[in-house]
Amino acid sequence: MVIRWRHVVGVLVACILGAFLVTWSGLISIKASTGHWRITDIVLHWVMRSSVRSAAIGTKVPAFTKGMLPMAAGHFEAGCAVCHGSPAMPRPDSVAKMLPPPPDLKDKIVTWSDAELFLIVQHGVRYTGMPAWPVADREDEAWAMVAFLRRYPELDGDQYRALTGFTAIASQGMDRLIATCNGCHAPDRLRPESLIPRLAGQSSTYLEQALIAYANETRRSGVMAVAIEKLTEAELKDLAHHFAGEGADPMPLLAGDLFERGQTLALKGDPSRGVPACLSCHDKAEANPSYPRLSGQPAAYLANQLRLFVEKKRGGGPFKEVMTRAAAKLEANDISALAAYFSARDIADQNAPN
Repeated sequence: MVIRWRHVVGVLVACILGAFLVTWSGLISIKASTGHWRITDIVLHWVMRSSVRSAAIGTKVPAFTKGMLPMAAGHFEAGCAVCHGSPAMPRPDSVAKMLPPPPDLKDKIVTWSDAELFLIVQHGVRYTGMPAWPVADREDEAWAMVAFLRRYPELDGDQYRALTGFTAIASQGMDRLIATCNGCHAPDRLRPESLIPRLAGQSSTYLEQALIAYANETRRSGVMAVAIEKLTEAELKDLAHHFAGEGADPMPLLAGDLFERGQTLALKGDPSRGVPACLSCHDKAEANPSYPRLSGQPAAYLANQLRLFVEKKRGGGPFKEVMTRAAAKLEANDISALAAYFSARDIADQNAPN
């Protein structure tokens, strides 16, 4: 028998028409209560894994550090645990009725590579409740979450609470908001490798402008977007005023070539490359209150923020463009040196008002 093209086209048209009629008829159930057919579930998961595997090819995985964990852990508690549960608190029973239900990550994480986890965290998974990272261009935050997820399967309840700053807060109002912020920002939780800034010692003007910039998305951060998404402008102002009133403890000065190079850049800049002196604006008595105080901040946080400025991914308050231009010519070794210097610079020597 000879199969002609018109026969093939006719069969295809008939199949398409049949699929349309079945879909239009409403015979295909979309009830979450009944679940997928087993074959449908298998095909959907196969498609997802194949897609993620292919998309992850060539993805460069950065080195993970301990400083990535607290920030990502705090975000997980605020934005992820409600669906996936956590070692400190199981997920609500109602979540298990979602289709597909969010998995228990302790069992699933080990089945994905670091690059694949990054793709899932950064872009989410279509046709599920898994959203993309709240801010598309903050790959550094998504990688921090991957570092946390890699550690996640080995955490017990106490370790998880310690890492996330999770506490069952009985109080309400501002006390609850302050306690929530301190889950990440409390000074005793910050180390040189932390990606979280110290709020104590900043001016209320700077903190308020930073919080409003997060709320307006002129300073983009997936972590902070979730942290403040339900707060009013009055609450943001109250938080800024509170943390500005907390005194910052002096930090010990450290010696070394990296510190000394950072000190030279901070004091004199590098006119030959168009790099201005940091201390001409920051950390002095007559400084603009919209400028942040850098001394005593964790070195990893400072380095990360400077890299974001260099990459033109760091927004902020009304003077963000000034800093974008100032950081434009910084090189990797400049960033490391400045971070080392300001993280170790004695806050008591700033002569700046609280």
